[in-house]
Amino acid sequence: MVKRTVGLILAAMMLLPSGAFAAPTTADLAKQIELLSSQLSSLQSQLDEVQEAADDNADSVELLEGSSEKWDNSSRFEFTGDYRARLDFSDADTKAYWGAGEIADATAMMIQGGGFDLDALNAMPTLTTEDKTTMMSSAVQGAVGMMQSYSAASRQMMIENFNALAMAGFPQDPNAMMAAIGAWKASTMGPIGYSMTEKNNYKNDSLFTNRFRLGVKVKAAENLEFKGRLAMYKAWGMTSNPTVNGPYFMNSFNEMDGASSRQPTDSTMRVDRAYINWTNIADQPIWFSIGRRPTTDGPPAHIRQGTGKRMATPVNYMDYAFDGASLGMVFDNPFDFMGYSKIRFCYGRGFEAGPLENGDNLDDMDFGGFSWDIINKGPRFMNIQSFMAVNIVNVPDGVTFANPLELAIDPDHTISNGTLDTENLGDIFHTSMVYLDKVADLNYFVSAGWSRTDPDGVDEMGSTLLGSWWGNPGQKDGYSVYAGVRYDLDDIGLKLGLEYNYGTKNWISMTPGHDDMTLAKLATRGHVGEAYLLWDMPVGDLLSDKCKAFMRLGYQHYEYEYTGSGNWLGAPADIDELEDPLNAQFFAPVDSMDQVYLTMEAWF
Repeated sequence: MVKRTVGLILAAMMLLPSGAFAAPTTADLAKQIELLSSQLSSLQSQLDEVQEAADDNADSVELLEGSSEKWDNSSRFEFTGDYRARLDFSDADTKAYWGAGEIADATAMMIQGGGFDLDALNAMPTLTTEDKTTMMSSAVQGAVGMMQSYSAASRQMMIENFNALAMAGFPQDPNAMMAAIGAWKASTMGPIGYSMTEKNNYKNDSLFTNRFRLGVKVKAAENLEFKGRLAMYKAWGMTSNPTVNGPYFMNSFNEMDGASSRQPTDSTMRVDRAYINWTNIADQPIWFSIGRRPTTDGPPAHIRQGTGKRMATPVNYMDYAFDGASLGMVFDNPFDFMGYSKIRFCYGRGFEAGPLENGDNLDDMDFGGFSWDIINKGPRFMNIQSFMAVNIVNVPDGVTFANPLELAIDPDHTISNGTLDTENLGDIFHTSMVYLDKVADLNYFVSAGWSRTDPDGVDEMGSTLLGSWWGNPGQKDGYSVYAGVRYDLDDIGLKLGLEYNYGTKNWISMTPGHDDMTLAKLATRGHVGEAYLLWDMPVGDLLSDKCKAFMRLGYQHYEYEYTGSGNWLGAPADIDELEDPLNAQFFAPVDSMDQVYLTMEAWF
């Protein structure tokens, strides 16, 4: 470019009239040279700018090429989350009851009163389970009859002279044992003074909690993705579960695998869900999934919780966080109003027995069954699920139950550990369904559940699936119904809802992962009514269809008819028949409870 410019200048000079070259002075030549040098410098500067811009463009292209790969990797990750602040008020009334510890203590005294020697008992032939059942039933009923008849001094004397007794060492002849007990009773003095635990009231004026959950979805391949969720859930001002005291014993198992991350504990982020989905297997609408399952807050919980979409696979009667796998397929229904269907065959493990020494017959506790979305079109949804839980254990992993009988007869733990050893008790069958739909602004649902226990073992306290030593456990059926409505006033951002559920005497739900703060309402053997409202907060335009901001105010009223709700261990007792010591309880039985909650939630 510079050479071409100089050439043009020289050509122009040649075309000038010859007079223009007449007698140029030295000063004129100096000015022309200076002018040419200035033009050459300007041209060089322009050339440098052009070259610099070209280099910048090359760098930008290289940078874009490198960034595009990073953008592609980032686009495979999708993060979501939610935060909830919650305030709870609870007020529970309990019934007067006989404590299991007192019954065990009195039973130990009755056995001791027979004057049985430990060495002699250990030398006796091994007793059958039927023998032990007869002995324990006689001993407990004898203890019940004397609990209010003998002096504290006599009781103390017997304790001081007591020889520790092995659980397997009851005499073979119950009549001989009861005769010895009768002789001991005749020699005692005055009333011992056992009495029922009085009815009580448990109230919490304010319980504040924080819950934060972070979800991630990652596309690893065209037909393979990972989904996970971490959760932190804690009460204000403490790093333990504030709902474990008083009558909320069944809500205290933070360590239980099925309740992990579902009850307030501390500020630790725990794995709530983690699984992979392999889809389009063999180019068919078939998928396989394995990992920590999405099995909490299932339908119809999303209606009451205001999330707008279903949050899990199983019906809400199965609110149990567990590890497992499923194989499923999707297909179109023959009728348009039914939309499409999904059917899944599921397997999970609820308890791992671990390595066992020779002779230990403890088995793993497993789940197996299917979940079928029969109808799935818009707001219309119908699901039925049925499963079998085999080798049910009495003590979940991470949980310790005290054994009051061992504590009473062996306070120094010379022949026992004072806790309830883990045993397999039998199987549970469970089936439930839900149908939900929306007409105009009215959402509604109906749901029902059936459970059956099939016991085949007892633990060292004599308890089995819904049964005890002094009863005939057998197979027992339980039922529950659950229904609700919600009316949406979208113009003012309000949603008003009502729900009701009822469970029979032998009803068992699988709901340790419930979200009711104190006691699982769907586990209730009795009645629960709930009223709530949802209010969309006026926070301006939401920046994504995944974003929500709302408050929820609700009131729940519980009326219990039978004890042991949420538990499959031991026989349920009529809440109005607890004056019978054979209906002794480990913890205060709730008669009725009122609970009010207020939440402020952001989903993003």
